[in-house]
Amino acid sequence: MSLLTLLPFIVLIGAMFLMTRSAKKKQQQAIEMRNQMQPGSGVRTIGGMYATVKEVSEDTVLLDAGPGVELLFAKNSIGAVLTDEEYNRIVHGIEHDLQSDADVVPDDASSLTETDDSSDAAAASDDTPVDLGKKDAADEPADEPADATADARSKKSDGETDAK
Repeated sequence: MSLLTLLPFIVLIGAMFLMTRSAKKKQQQAIEMRNQMQPGSGVRTIGGMYATVKEVSEDTVLLDAGPGVELLFAKNSIGAVLTDEEYNRIVHGIEHDLQSDADVVPDDASSLTETDDSSDAAAASDDTPVDLGKKDAADEPADEPADATADARSKKSDGETDAK
């Protein structure tokens, strides 16, 4: 057999070796991460549930998912061990040093439109029509300029006739 016929098989075996090596490396990192769990650590399960570790045994983890809710999970079902800051940000919505209390956006827009002067509010609540600067189509023909229309009206009032 020639070297050219064996080359694809050699490449395939090499690729399989690299894939299994990287998979073993990821698996080892996951084992180390799970071994770092301690009571009080915030975790995310592979199913997406966030909880706090209550007890850790050899193969299982007891999680506190809320007041009075304790769940027993296999260690393999822990997807990530979170830092305290990350856990508090995700679960409790607490963000440290990112914004001050003065920069809080209100839940509704009423505080953005309120004024101190009550007369402005009374004037805005009138039912009087507001002139938006639009004119009726019956007032002026659309194809003549406004000055020509005014000139034509004044000529008609003087007794002149249109020569159309």
